[in-house]
Amino acid sequence: MALKNYRPLTPTLRFKSLPTFEEITKWKPAKSLVEPKKKTGGRNNNGRLTSRHIGGGHKQNYRKVDFKRRKRGVTAEVLGIEYDPNRSARIALIKYTDGELSYILAPDGLHVGSTVAAGDDVAPDVGNALPLRSIPLGANIHNIELAPGRGGQIARSAGQQATLNNLEGGYALVKMPSGEIRRIHENAYATIGQVGNVDHMNVASGKAGRTRWKGRRSHVRGMAMNPIDHPMGGGQGKSKGGGGRHHPVSPWGQLAKGFKTRSKHKPSDRFILERRRSKKKS
Repeated sequence: MALKNYRPLTPTLRFKSLPTFEEITKWKPAKSLVEPKKKTGGRNNNGRLTSRHIGGGHKQNYRKVDFKRRKRGVTAEVLGIEYDPNRSARIALIKYTDGELSYILAPDGLHVGSTVAAGDDVAPDVGNALPLRSIPLGANIHNIELAPGRGGQIARSAGQQATLNNLEGGYALVKMPSGEIRRIHENAYATIGQVGNVDHMNVASGKAGRTRWKGRRSHVRGMAMNPIDHPMGGGQGKSKGGGGRHHPVSPWGQLAKGFKTRSKHKPSDRFILERRRSKKKS
């Protein structure tokens, strides 16, 4: 994937950097793999606002992506690489030998006409899904299951990849994209390769309107509000934290920086061998 830059003829164009979409070969999704998607506007089932800065945006249909790679031992041919408005990664339309169509995440290097498969004894090639015990050590993987049969949950965004470090005691040691090293059961499935659309992190919309098209509303700083609206609002002039040297907080007073929200006794802690932020050596 490549990015397209523009001559700075207007303020909008000065910093705009958008994808060329040259890797996309098919622009209309398969009708049997699409379902309607209702927008929430950040509201829950009671109609109350639970997630701020969400609203508007272009209509979208949901593409049914197979994160479980359900058909095992059956080869499939890649018919096309498509754009998915619901995720940063591209998706690949594949057709199994029995005629069934399916969507999978498109890894970097997967092309139209390529063959992919899932199973215990398939080759560790790009796009193939295998249990962790069957993947060579040091391989780059994505769409990783945290529990066998649950479906891929890790490394699904554009450009993401994890690394299989070791196998010991029925578990695989996987280095996550964050740098965390985690134990995952060896029967959990993962897909070979790195998620495509690698340059997504370098995309710059260039204007606020394009961000609104994606359903994101403006995020106003607490400092710019009045005291009644935010703990950090008000003050004589431009004051940090509402007139005093307050620590940054949310509108409801919870610390915004450095406050640990993870449970101290979470059951999954026993699967984490090394944190993504290791403690500094004194």
